[in-house]
Amino acid sequence: MSFANAQFLDAINRNLQDVQGRAKVSFEFFPPKTEQMEQTLWQSIERLAPLAPSFVSVTYGANSGERDRTHDIIKSIKQRTGLIAAPHLTCVDASVDELKQIARDYWDNGIRHLVALRGDLPPGTTEKPGLYAADLVEILRSVADFDISVAAYPEVHPEAPNAQFDLLNLKRKVDAGASRAITQFFFDVEKFLRYRDRCAAVGIDVDIIPGILPVTNFKQLLKFAGLTNVAVPGWMHKAYEGLEQDATTRNLVAANIAMEMVKVLSREGVDHFHFYTLNRSELSYAICHLLGVRPVSASA
Repeated sequence: MSFANAQFLDAINRNLQDVQGRAKVSFEFFPPKTEQMEQTLWQSIERLAPLAPSFVSVTYGANSGERDRTHDIIKSIKQRTGLIAAPHLTCVDASVDELKQIARDYWDNGIRHLVALRGDLPPGTTEKPGLYAADLVEILRSVADFDISVAAYPEVHPEAPNAQFDLLNLKRKVDAGASRAITQFFFDVEKFLRYRDRCAAVGIDVDIIPGILPVTNFKQLLKFAGLTNVAVPGWMHKAYEGLEQDATTRNLVAANIAMEMVKVLSREGVDHFHFYTLNRSELSYAICHLLGVRPVSASA
């Protein structure tokens, strides 16, 4: 064995010793818009399902067509895999009665976990929304005893006037009955850890689950980050420099960055990681493998 290979295996072993056997995972998907995208989605779900995630979530936009697609996918995931499937639910463009009706329909179909969000406002909107995520949590709690996840922003929601306002908004969601918070993706682990400490300081006592985004398309990431107030460190720009036409190396870089983040977070006591899959399974599966999260049937 060469010295380089020995170093690589030693690094992998250290990673495994750091995190193996303690991690829980969950995955996020989005509704496909074409038949080919639907095939990719189901290939990814079927690849990741044997890892027995705590839950899988499915996003949707504000319009009713996307809501229906999310609803159909959620039902199909539950029927085909038996996984806990958690639809995103937003209160943009929906009345209280409509939200209650949607929630009852989910409950009647055996869906017990929801991700409650305010949702993105339509472009050009200047009026304040009538309902916020904390209101939605209260509405859901009035319908049934749902398990409710909400969003958290280690680098501050782009519409929040300041960090303290944003933090107290998360506390309102938790006080209304949220079970956990899932963060926006981030790349500065220290910011997440400081945020977690600040949450504890104001009495937020639910799990703050880090959202992990393995980055295979750096140009797309920069667009996402600009919309969501996420800082992209200079070292990441250098890491992806010159790889625009080299998908294989981009994947290796993405997996390494995500794994390093997970390793540090695990050392700091984090034991649940939420992966933004973008409907692709390869990198999330590989990172889970290094985490020690293996197919249930393989270890049975």
